[in-house]
Amino acid sequence: MGVNLNGPLLAIDAGNSKTDVAVVGTDGTVLGSARGGGFQPPVVGVEAAVDTLAEAVGRAWAEAGGADSPPAFSHVSACLANADLAVEEQELEKALHARRWSRSIRVRNDTFAILRAGIDEPRGVAVVCGAGINCVGMVPDGRTARFPAIGKISGDWGGGSGLAEEALWFAARAEDGRGEPTALARELPAHFGLPSMYALIEALHLGRIAFERRHELTPVLFRTSVEGDAIARSLVHRLAEEVVALSTVALGRLGLLDEEVPVMLGGSVLAARHPELDARITELLALKAPKAVIGVVTAPPVLGAALFALDDWGDGPRAAARLRAHYGA
Repeated sequence: MGVNLNGPLLAIDAGNSKTDVAVVGTDGTVLGSARGGGFQPPVVGVEAAVDTLAEAVGRAWAEAGGADSPPAFSHVSACLANADLAVEEQELEKALHARRWSRSIRVRNDTFAILRAGIDEPRGVAVVCGAGINCVGMVPDGRTARFPAIGKISGDWGGGSGLAEEALWFAARAEDGRGEPTALARELPAHFGLPSMYALIEALHLGRIAFERRHELTPVLFRTSVEGDAIARSLVHRLAEEVVALSTVALGRLGLLDEEVPVMLGGSVLAARHPELDARITELLALKAPKAVIGVVTAPPVLGAALFALDDWGDGPRAAARLRAHYGA
């Protein structure tokens, strides 16, 4: 096995659309880095997905001056998308062990990387809202709080894709008379240069507008809410309620509701800092967890994966500070 107990650490943050890899010394120095493609085991299978990781790992290892093949690390910290269930984390960890990069490997859901990137110690909660929505929490004694985050079957609501779907639903019903009037019926098709919801429905159904482009409708929803549309505003407020529900449940599970603790917000929707959404989250969280301190994570998640590695294998606070300085955090 390519293990080197005195070797560097490997940090991996793998999302659906991209993978970031860093080779890090135990003193917090970034020795090499690389970006690869998206990590999608449900689409391509576990082995093919790990091949994508391996390609980026190989380039980062070469940049760090590594000559061994396979690469040899003291520890691998991998924060991976689609590792939503404990059984999935175990399967992915087994697949990484098969690559013989290290005897010490820890796989976590990628939401944990965003949380760790935003806090100075492993204590707090993060809600991430990008294409989907998820929440995790952790405390220094190793306890965590998390949700399956698989979609509607696990009780999820929100995320950019979910918001777009909701906006389309209300707009379609407004146009044909089944629902309340909303400016979304005009604004959503106008975004694509179309005259009506019927035309937009047809274009989406027949594939003339790619499925992936639906996420473009989420900013339209927020803009329409700011302009005073009641339906759009109700969706923005519902998202705030969901963010607060997730975070307060996680805080409660960890016994942190009555303590001053960071609640970090991340992902493209929350990091966009929509004033109306931010204000509503702040208002509701103040009622349910008045000591919570809201923050927004803008640092790259691979920083969080690397900090996890340093937590157990690094040279202490100085190493973490050096690593944060590298990433401008």
